[in-house]
Amino acid sequence: MYFTDRGIEELESRRGDEEVTFAWLAEHLREFVDLNPDFEVPVERLATWLARLDDDED
Repeated sequence: MYFTDRGIEELESRRGDEEVTFAWLAEHLREFVDLNPDFEVPVERLATWLARLDDDED
């Protein structure tokens, strides 16, 4: 288990039944980066990965 799995598991257990929009997620990712600028690159990579999940791989 990766260390990050703990946070993912907590997220799922605490909010797994909620429905959110990508606009809500984007707002909170921006807020997180504003509060934690050292995480700008990983959050950007996550957001880009999520945005491109359905793209065809060439």
